[in-house]
Amino acid sequence: MPCGRELWSVWERWESGEADPHAAACPHCTEALNTLRHLEDVVSAARATEPREQDTDASALVGRVMDVVRLELRPGRTLPLGEEDEDAWIVEAAAARTVRAAAETLPGVRAGSCRIEVRSQDTDTTAPAGRLRRGPVGIRLEVEAPLTWHLQEVAEQVRHRVLEAAETELGMRVTVVDVTITDITEDVEGRRP
Repeated sequence: MPCGRELWSVWERWESGEADPHAAACPHCTEALNTLRHLEDVVSAARATEPREQDTDASALVGRVMDVVRLELRPGRTLPLGEEDEDAWIVEAAAARTVRAAAETLPGVRAGSCRIEVRSQDTDTTAPAGRLRRGPVGIRLEVEAPLTWHLQEVAEQVRHRVLEAAETELGMRVTVVDVTITDITEDVEGRRP
């Protein structure tokens, strides 16, 4: 969320009854909790109108629904897009898909784990209260490369493709791309361009 909190964690704290001064004062967290309450009302109303074939535990149904909702809400951290004065964001999972796809445009290269983080050392300003820190990001990407590539060359090519995709497809400012080659494959299709 724009305030820096993960939606699933705000809901989890509320369900556990844990006091959260931030959530009580934050308009983003308040709206998220109101949405959760509405969802619970809808589920309760649906449950009340269903004919009872057997006596079921309502809390079990609500628990199952909330488990599904929580799974859908864990796409990762929120990352900044654009310039400092913009308010554009993307979740890490979506940005990582773009990064992996860019690396995999190279013949025989397969992308694996991808971490994207705002680099504190490249950020001049601190975030105002209730806002996520903005600034350029650093990307750590693991790839498998075919035996036909020179390792330094494939790392440089991956870096180039990732930087290009981050800028043109996402509008994300990237200061560093760390490429780790985790495996060398015997992919015969992995001929260098």
